[in-house]
Amino acid sequence: MSLSRIILSSGRSIELSELRLSSTYDGMLEGYPCKPVNDLKVSGLLRTAERAFPGAPTHLVPPSREYPDQTAAAFGPVEVLPSVACVGAFRSAAVSPEHDPVLYRSALTVVWFQPTPDVPSGVGADPALRNIPWEELARDYEL
Repeated sequence: MSLSRIILSSGRSIELSELRLSSTYDGMLEGYPCKPVNDLKVSGLLRTAERAFPGAPTHLVPPSREYPDQTAAAFGPVEVLPSVACVGAFRSAAVSPEHDPVLYRSALTVVWFQPTPDVPSGVGADPALRNIPWEELARDYEL
């Protein structure tokens, strides 16, 4: 049973089988959110996703970045990512038409950021998430 189902812009239905949410800036003891810090957070989350789900390719939905204060400090201006970091394991029907639809499925691990801890669902999911080019990124596997 899946946690939710998302309808991609292409019309493909994908199922969310596992979701890991974390606070984007949890554990940040000093400094401030800026481009170097955020780039490290994004790359660290990608590495974590790759290790957690080694059987599927990993895709990053590029996060939005806000600049609430343009005052330059030691590491540049303040740059803020959405407050919730997400890693989701998605499954769908096989991508390759040569694969038996009963014996094969496709998988993709997706990393994205969102402002709330809500589970994405249906056609109301974030447009950036719904625009994932599944056929190009996902990998088929045999059940």
